[in-house]
Amino acid sequence: MRFNKKSIAVAATLVISLGLTACGGSDDGGDDGGSAFTFLPKNLGNPYFDTSEAGAQSAADELGVTVTQVGPDAASPEAQVPFINTAAQQGADALIVSANDPTAICGALQEASDAGTSIVTFDSDTDPECRDLYVSQADAAGIAKVQVEMIAEQIGGEGQIAILSASANATNQNAWIELMETELAANHPDIELVDTVYGDDDDQKSFDQTAALLQSYPELKGIVSPTTVGIAAAARYLSTSESKGQVALTGLGTPNQMREYVADGTVTEFALWNPDDLGYLAVSAAAALANGDIKGEEGDTFTTERLGEFTVGADGVVLLGDPFRFNADNIDDFYF
Repeated sequence: MRFNKKSIAVAATLVISLGLTACGGSDDGGDDGGSAFTFLPKNLGNPYFDTSEAGAQSAADELGVTVTQVGPDAASPEAQVPFINTAAQQGADALIVSANDPTAICGALQEASDAGTSIVTFDSDTDPECRDLYVSQADAAGIAKVQVEMIAEQIGGEGQIAILSASANATNQNAWIELMETELAANHPDIELVDTVYGDDDDQKSFDQTAALLQSYPELKGIVSPTTVGIAAAARYLSTSESKGQVALTGLGTPNQMREYVADGTVTEFALWNPDDLGYLAVSAAAALANGDIKGEEGDTFTTERLGEFTVGADGVVLLGDPFRFNADNIDDFYF
């Protein structure tokens, strides 16, 4: 069973008594104005989550809710727990979190849910029983497949590759890596995955891990980095190294981060979804949930002003869409 929710009457009493939400209301079809949401990314200072937060604020403006971003400087599950606890103590109507671990924050999320907070994960999920909804950036199999396809095309379908991931416990990264391994084994037998390393979504550590990979594997032909921090750091290293143009780099990045590296030939092609849209959809889904328009059950539907209608799938998953490939032909059409 999903978490129990407090009644509307109890919610109203708690909000009034704690004085944590703004007065006033909205009759434009959004959440009843004054609702307070907490937006908790894996870590602050990450350009990907900065863009997601911009989309979250856009949805908040449309819906008449307040979204406050909080988070740790370093991406770790332990560092997220105090922010979850604070959101529950402050009576947040919804908590929107990108999980640094699928299980480690579940106890804190349970307490927040018991306090009446709707729990929505986005970008990186927890175990399904730990939340009400998961807003997924794209189907995991599709994300894995597009990254394998890109690296295979860029290295001619054969040779050694490595993966530069985020943290070792990141739910989304691990799911993609497992599916990439399956895709490689099934359809690309001449490509050898020699190593998977972790930069912990830290620019300098990811930079250093790139250098270490090239030193450890002199025959390396490609690197896949399914994290925006990692791919940008790897590109920065490759752009001034002897491996530029010799070692292919692809994965998941934002156009603004990767534009200079596509222009100078360090990177041929990479993929992503729009993280602005992801943040926007996460807040829209949270508002529908907190407002009682949906329960988070399979088949529930809700409509957003900017992106249209969405349907809740199995295990409470809401899917944004398919990943998009960025290259020299189209990158200047996008700014995020």
